[in-house]
Amino acid sequence: RSGKLTPSQVAKNIIAMLEDCDKSTPPLRAIVQWDQEQIMLMAEASTARYRNKCTLSYLDGIPVCLKEEFKVVPYHHRVGTVYLGTEPETEDATVAKKLRKAGAIIIGVSNMHELGMGTTGCNPNRYHKIPRNPYKPNHFTGGSSSGSAAAVAAGLCPVAIGTDGGGSVRIPASFCGVVGLKGTFGRISSHGSLPVSYSTVSVGPICTSVADAAIVYSILAEPDPLYPYGLKQPKATLSDMCAPDLKGLKLGVDWTFFKVPDAVCALPVVYSAVEHLQSLGASVVEVSLPEMEEARVAHVICILSEMRDFLQPDFNKHFQEMNLDTRANLALASQFTALDYITANRQRTRSMRFLREIFTTVNCILTPAVASTAPRIYESDLLTGSSDLSATVRSMRFMHLGNLTGIPGLVVPIGYSTDGLPISFQVMAKWWDEAVLLRIGLKLEQFRYQTKKPSIYYDILA
Repeated sequence: RSGKLTPSQVAKNIIAMLEDCDKSTPPLRAIVQWDQEQIMLMAEASTARYRNKCTLSYLDGIPVCLKEEFKVVPYHHRVGTVYLGTEPETEDATVAKKLRKAGAIIIGVSNMHELGMGTTGCNPNRYHKIPRNPYKPNHFTGGSSSGSAAAVAAGLCPVAIGTDGGGSVRIPASFCGVVGLKGTFGRISSHGSLPVSYSTVSVGPICTSVADAAIVYSILAEPDPLYPYGLKQPKATLSDMCAPDLKGLKLGVDWTFFKVPDAVCALPVVYSAVEHLQSLGASVVEVSLPEMEEARVAHVICILSEMRDFLQPDFNKHFQEMNLDTRANLALASQFTALDYITANRQRTRSMRFLREIFTTVNCILTPAVASTAPRIYESDLLTGSSDLSATVRSMRFMHLGNLTGIPGLVVPIGYSTDGLPISFQVMAKWWDEAVLLRIGLKLEQFRYQTKKPSIYYDILA
């Protein structure tokens, strides 16, 4: 607004940095498709709007990227594969349209785990390669919105859009030390993304700060006639988000579920975060989250059965072109029966009923974000991909409840492990109550006494 910097100058910096991060050793591989001409066109239009004092929104001139799962003109809608998106897209997904309408500068589409079927982000195929964690390049970013989290953490853009069917926004945000919001199921339209699992996937932003996440949420969260699941939603608000304290809020914690021996969530910093929220006037209420193992299994059955159903033609036609872990997951999914799927959905109904009762006594549920820090990348992963079921289960421990039941969740970085990898905290609330998550998230940000600069970091304002 002051005119000291223009969107065009920022865009030129980003283009230079996108060229640089592809040449670095190892390459960052956060943004997998970008177009200099497209970036400059949007930036110049925004620069003119600032000059004429007629900006479109808070996002005008702000660089953003979208996960390759979304259709974005003029890029290929590959969804992390080598066989999809053979032609450039001619129509945007709803979220891409909204971002353009808000004046944001789409700097490209970001890397992702093939078909969203993993939590590491490891994707060794020729179009994608393995995105690197900006904090430690020999560690994974997490997945499946891997490139989105890496791009934000590395400073390439303050906002990225991801999808979350089993932690796919929250896991990479946690591993890369940035903020990730999974909206309530249906809150943000997923029209124009590949509908791999229609009942578990929510859309949400990955951002450098909670305030940024709130701004993006306020622009994207509304009904979309092309996306029936979100049509009946209540109006999105940011009520009380900037309240000076947390007085009157009741924070639910299931300590048995919260604790995992020998894990990140056993570290003092996680417990200190709970105490910090208490010190601001909130009360901590002990709750019991029943049937969590049943809910975890139900989520696996729902998401994999729906993916297998949607990808059946791909599995038959493109099996040889898929990564090994994708083939294994789809083969596993083929073992589930119709009876398994129906039973899993009965468990979903039970879990939602339990949560409805819990949310009559508390405003939100607190958990650690993930039970581990970002896993290490091994040489063999670069060639054949990575499949480690125990690591997947650890990273998804606190994630599946939000995806099975559709409640919203926010992850916020709160510190670092002894080897310098980010540690994050999660807050979940009742359906449509993202406002309380953002209110608590702002206070969690104040708890973190320092923010370490990642080893891969680009200053786009320099």
